[in-house]
Amino acid sequence: MSTKRHALMIFTKAPIPGRTKTRLTTARGGIFTPEEASAFYRASLLDVVEIAFMALAELEQSAKESSNGSPHDSYEVVISCSPASEQAVLKDALRDVDPDLSRIRFITDSGKNFDEHFDDAFQQLFRAGYHSAVAVGGDLPNLPPSHIVQAFGWLAYLEAGSEHGAFVQAPCQECGVSLVGYTALTPMNSEGVYYNLDGIPALDAYITKAAQLGIPIATLTPVADVDDMHDLAHATSLIRAAAYSSHFQPGLFVPRRTLAFLDQNSISIATPPNQEHDPRETIDAAN
Repeated sequence: MSTKRHALMIFTKAPIPGRTKTRLTTARGGIFTPEEASAFYRASLLDVVEIAFMALAELEQSAKESSNGSPHDSYEVVISCSPASEQAVLKDALRDVDPDLSRIRFITDSGKNFDEHFDDAFQQLFRAGYHSAVAVGGDLPNLPPSHIVQAFGWLAYLEAGSEHGAFVQAPCQECGVSLVGYTALTPMNSEGVYYNLDGIPALDAYITKAAQLGIPIATLTPVADVDDMHDLAHATSLIRAAAYSSHFQPGLFVPRRTLAFLDQNSISIATPPNQEHDPRETIDAAN
């Protein structure tokens, strides 16, 4: 039985003030300084890398157990970052979760826009011999490790009965995607998906491409990324809920670095009083 290499790619920028999560800064309607926004992203990115390590360890163990001592499929974490000049900053940050950086492979993506950068990263992996690749961003502190495990599982399942490869995605909260994956033989690209001038959301764009080419798709449950203050509020509530629930729910991942950042910066969530509640008085009176 032939073995295959698979890559979990984290598509990211280096956590540099003024370059990452600028929509969270006061200059763009947020509450953070550029330094605080980059610190938030650093914490989130490190949590995502820890999530990746957990998921790939589970995949490796499963592959090992099913191989009965024979060579088995392998799974690796790949970080794709541009420009190359910022990779040193990124590596320095990642030593917090992987001190000697022995568990991470680094590549530099290139292109004229996000679509081209994303495609270039995937093609680099396929040229390097990876059979499949799943990509996530560094701003997904609430990404369940099980999503990564399921993504690779669906790719293997779908391609077994397909002549056109396989594709997997997870939506984000606004018709975009927070996870994308496909196999080396899948005729998919991201041209016109993110850099779209016709107003077509990324989620719909991938579905349209797949339908035209006969590519089978698996869609996972949504995972929200963090781009603006509304996203941050949502993520904060989810993280605090997970932190409490983890005392009673074994195996629940808590993004502890992101939680520490929220605590250190006294981030709490409030909502306006609900003045438009559904009145029940007439229903109660009728009973």
